[in-house]
Amino acid sequence: MATTYITRTPASNGSDTKFTFSTWVKRGITSAGQEFLFDYYSGGYDQFYFAFNANDTLAWQSYNGGSGPSNTSGETTRKFRDPAAWYHIVLAVDTTLASSGDRIRLYINGVEETVFNSENQPAQDTALAVNQTTETLYIGAEPPTPSGYFTGEMSHVQWVDGAQLTPTEFGSVDATSGIWKIKTSCYATPGTNGFCMKMEDRTNLDLDSSSNAHTFTTTGTLTATYDNPSNNFCTLNPLDGNIINSGGLLNGNTNYNKTSTGSGYNPT
Repeated sequence: MATTYITRTPASNGSDTKFTFSTWVKRGITSAGQEFLFDYYSGGYDQFYFAFNANDTLAWQSYNGGSGPSNTSGETTRKFRDPAAWYHIVLAVDTTLASSGDRIRLYINGVEETVFNSENQPAQDTALAVNQTTETLYIGAEPPTPSGYFTGEMSHVQWVDGAQLTPTEFGSVDATSGIWKIKTSCYATPGTNGFCMKMEDRTNLDLDSSSNAHTFTTTGTLTATYDNPSNNFCTLNPLDGNIINSGGLLNGNTNYNKTSTGSGYNPT
């Protein structure tokens, strides 16, 4: 997505205690700074974000007003450094639950993540900075002056407002290969601010295919690619230092632009 990002400000309030975010991603560059999957933001310290850290872990953090401490945060121990793989990531939230460990749950390729460098679950019934008309959802960047762009590929980005779901709503295990595979249909009841961007319509990549048909705004230019979770392309390796220095990898590392190279490797 390079320096491109997608935004939407809700027209109606939804749930600020329950939601599920599901996406398939293929990383572009690793260990190169924070890269945001989404950030709900209304200014100051009122936000909820979910991002890859510069050390390649996944992390979430939420603030609700003022300049006080975060009301929830977490960072995985595991690092996500494979630029050739599609990861299915699900962040499922319900702060109303009695068991604190169940309030925010993270799944990777259908398996719940249980080992964290840090994990600060929210207090019961905490209202999070999501799904409100006073907040804007950014996909692929950090507001307010956009930074922290996601440099890889995204597919089937779904948000379910008002429900904490398991990954089996969005994927399943292939009976023959045992590999976690995508369900290409949208979740049937997305809730007030829910959406489903399959990113398969090459003329309208930010199209909401859910029953809500919300309108999104794209800043920059989204680039369509045939590389997707059902047809994983071979990619150039961004871990090669010369290629990174050249700055020429594009479109999820499936293209090399010789003209964009700097002082690094410049093949003929």
